[in-house]
Amino acid sequence: MAFTHPVSRPSLDGRELEYVTDAVSGGWISSQGPYVQRFEEAFAAWNGVAHGVACSSGTAALTLALRALGIGPGDEVIVPEFTMVASAWAVTYTGATPVFVDCGDDLNIDVSRIEEKITPRTRAIMPVHIYGRRCDMDAVMDIAHQYNLRVVEDSAEAHGVRPVGDIACYSLFANKIITAGEGGICLTEDPRLAQQLAHLRAMAFTRDHSFLHKKLAYNFRMTAMQGAVALAQVERLDDILAARREIEARYDAGLKDVPGITLMPARDVLWMYDLRAERREELRAHLDARGVETRLFFKPMSRQPGYLDPVWPTLNAHRFSEDGLYLPTHTGLTAADQEYITGAVREFYTGG
Repeated sequence: MAFTHPVSRPSLDGRELEYVTDAVSGGWISSQGPYVQRFEEAFAAWNGVAHGVACSSGTAALTLALRALGIGPGDEVIVPEFTMVASAWAVTYTGATPVFVDCGDDLNIDVSRIEEKITPRTRAIMPVHIYGRRCDMDAVMDIAHQYNLRVVEDSAEAHGVRPVGDIACYSLFANKIITAGEGGICLTEDPRLAQQLAHLRAMAFTRDHSFLHKKLAYNFRMTAMQGAVALAQVERLDDILAARREIEARYDAGLKDVPGITLMPARDVLWMYDLRAERREELRAHLDARGVETRLFFKPMSRQPGYLDPVWPTLNAHRFSEDGLYLPTHTGLTAADQEYITGAVREFYTGG
C-alpha cells in the first residue's frame, strides 16, 4: 500500500539537481570528473578526518575496509549480534569469520563481553553505531590497543558520529541521514590505508592501466552523479542533523507517557526513531491502517541462516528484536505529522 507517512523519504532540497545537471552536461557520468573527489574531501573535512574514499555502497565500504587492513581467510572479526546483516556479510566476503557479541540495553555491542570472544585469530573489532547511537568507543579502543586489534566502525546509520577507529564506513542508501540513492564512503587518517582503499575499489588497476591485476579487487566505484548528490547533501548536513534532533524531541514528548511503549536511550544522531512496543504486531496493523509505515528491529546475527547458532533465543538481541520497531523518521516530517503518528500510537493503547 502507499503510506501517507512512510518510514523514510529523502530530503533533496539543496543543490542536488544543480550538481547532477552539471555532471551530466559535462559528460561526467562514470567515476571520473570532479564530484566524487569533492564529496570525499567535503565529508572528510566535516568529520575532521584526513582522507575519504567513496564507493558504491555501505556494504562495499565495510568490505574494502577489512581488505585494506589485510583481513582474510583464517582471521576472526568481532561483530555485534544486533546489527544489519551487511556487517557480518562484509567479514564473510573477505573469507574471515565473524564472531558475535550480544548487545546491551542501548542495542550497541556490550563492550564488557568483547574480551571473552577474543582468540589468537582475532584481527579486528567492528562496532556498529546502532540507529545513530554511538558505541562506547573509548572502551572499544582500549581493548583494541591492549590486544593489538584494528577497528572498523560501521557508521552506516550514524553520519555525525565522529570516527576514532582505523577506518569508519558510512552508507548513502536512500533511507540514511544523507544519501546519494546508493553509495558509501570510508574515512581514515592513514594515507596508506586511503591509498589501498582506492586501489581495491577500482579493480586494483596499475597506474599505466596495463590490465595486469596483481590482487583480487572490486569494481566498487561511485559514479559522478552519485558524488554530485552526496556533495550537496554534505553541504546541508548540519541542518539535517538539527532537524532530526527536533524530530527526536517531539517523539519523546509525544510518547513518553504512553502505556505499552518503552522509549529507548537517547541517540547521538537520529537515524530512525526506535522504541519497544507491547503487542507490537497489533500496533503495526493499527498504524498501517492509518497510513503510518513502521519497520521491525534487526534480527540477531545468530538467527540468520548463514550464521545460525542455537544460542540466539537467550540473547538480549533476540529479546529486543521481538518487540522493537521504528517510526517514520525523515527531515520532511512536520510537527503535525508527528502529532498524527503519536496520536495513532496513543489511540491504540488508550483508546483516545
